[in-house]
Parts: sequence; C-alpha cells; structure tokens
Amino acid sequence: QVQLVESGGGLVQAGGSLRLSCAASGRTFSKYAMGWFRQAPGKEREFVAAISWSGSSTYYADSVKGRFTISRDNAKNTVYLQMNSLKPEDTAVYYCATDRVPYGNAQQREYDYWGQGTQVTVSS
Repeated sequence: QVQLVESGGGLVQAGGSLRLSCAASGRTFSKYAMGWFRQAPGKEREFVAAISWSGSSTYYADSVKGRFTISRDNAKNTVYLQMNSLKPEDTAVYYCATDRVPYGNAQQREYDYWGQGTQVTVSS
C-alpha cells in the first residue's frame, strides 16, 4: 500500500515562504519521479513541479518558475517543495503524487498515487 503524507502547509503573508514535505512509503521511492500539484477553490487541479527519480531533472509550471524549488531525499523517502515570494494566487490545496515512470512530467494522468493534500493560504 503506497502512502503519501504531505505536511508544512499553513497561513503566510504575501512575500513569505513555506516548505512543504511529502513522506512516501510502500514503494521503492527512488525508482519513481514525484510531482506537486495544487487545486484552488473553484478551479481544476494543476501541475506545479516535478522531479526525476534521481533529482537531476526538475520541471516547473511557468507560474511558479523562479519562486518554487522541488527537491528530494531518497534516503528519507521524502520530496520537498520550497515556496518563496508567495502570492495570494498561490493559495490552494497542494498535493504530492508519484509518477508511473522515473523521469517526471506535468501530466496528471501519469501519476498513480496521491496524498491527501495540505492547505496553503497566502494573505495579501
């Protein structure tokens, strides 16, 4: 049974920072790419960032490029999302997910296991 548990969400003022973590179990973590997605109220879930199995390749949505950084620690079975210069439009529930393949991509249909999500709220 694959389990993904996100943490680190919260309330922050615009311009502030948060670091999200996603702890994985039940699968050989280091074999698969990981991704972060988010869903704002009334909107569809969207891609945020992805990282390959080794961490050597990363991918970002244009809306977060230069502000967010995805990373992973395979020894700890954990993927992170460092979010800087947060904006009110970053407010959403953030989900981590495991990719079916090692290399990472932005397509939600390629991800097979999802966490329960963590709320990020950015006040103006």
